[in-house]
This record gives sequence, structure tokens and C-alpha cells, in this order.
Amino acid sequence: MPKGEGKLIAQNKKARHDYTIIDTVEAGIVLQGTEIKSIRNSRINLKDGFARVRNGEMYLYNVHISPYEQGNIFNHDPLRTRKLLLHKKQIERFIGETKNTGVTIVPLKVYLKDGYAKVLLGLAKGKHQYDKRETLKRKDVDRQISRTLKNYSR
Repeated sequence: MPKGEGKLIAQNKKARHDYTIIDTVEAGIVLQGTEIKSIRNSRINLKDGFARVRNGEMYLYNVHISPYEQGNIFNHDPLRTRKLLLHKKQIERFIGETKNTGVTIVPLKVYLKDGYAKVLLGLAKGKHQYDKRETLKRKDVDRQISRTLKNYSR
């Protein structure tokens, strides 16, 4: 399967609005306890999440995975920092790219692939307010053009 495909669990739609995505990479997540059960129940929120390299390893911050309802007292912390599984060359490439100002790593979506939870990370550059408005205008114009062509072909 190509990267970014599998059973979609959660998607960060706000990331594509706030950032210009330069490059993407698929990473595995190190989970503990009942986190995978919560993910399979779609109890994950990527809204404020970001990734950072620390001590040569990539970590995922501010991603909320709700505690599993049928779990016991040993449930996980919802906002804990989670390690990401990437090759060393991929991490080194991200280190080089994030040295640029205004470039960050954001999670775009979480999905299940072959029974494992995967996260699609995007190397992102922040958009200004006028860029966001321009993108919305372009989408609106494209939508109107497709409607006109659809009505014309009838």
C-alpha cells in the first residue's frame, strides 16, 4: 500500500488550511496499554499536534488519545509524548529541513495499515492570512467552474 493509505481514523483538516505542506512521510507510533483500542474507536484528536526531534529521535506532542472506556486504573495519559518510528535518514532529513525558519512538522492523518497505527507527518511552512484567503478564493472559483461545466454538459 502507498503511504497515506489504510483505514482512516483521524485527519487534521486544519493543518492543510494553516500550512503549506512541502513533503510527507509515514511513521509508526509507539503506543502503550489501551491506546490502540482508543485509536480503533476513533478517539484521537490531531488538532494541536506537532512533532519534534529530540536526542536523535522523533516525538509526537499534543496529540490527544482519549482513555479507553472499558480500561482499568492503568489507562494511559491522554496527552503524553509519543515516540515515532522512522529511519535515521528520514530523521536527519527532517532535522535539516526544520533548521529553516517557519518550517514545522505536523501530523496530517492517523490510519490503520496492516493492523498497525501509522501517522502521516507533513513538513509544513506556515501560511499568512492573505495566503489562506487566496486559497479559499481559488477553491470557490474551481467549484463554480466545475458546477458550470456540469450544467453545460447536461
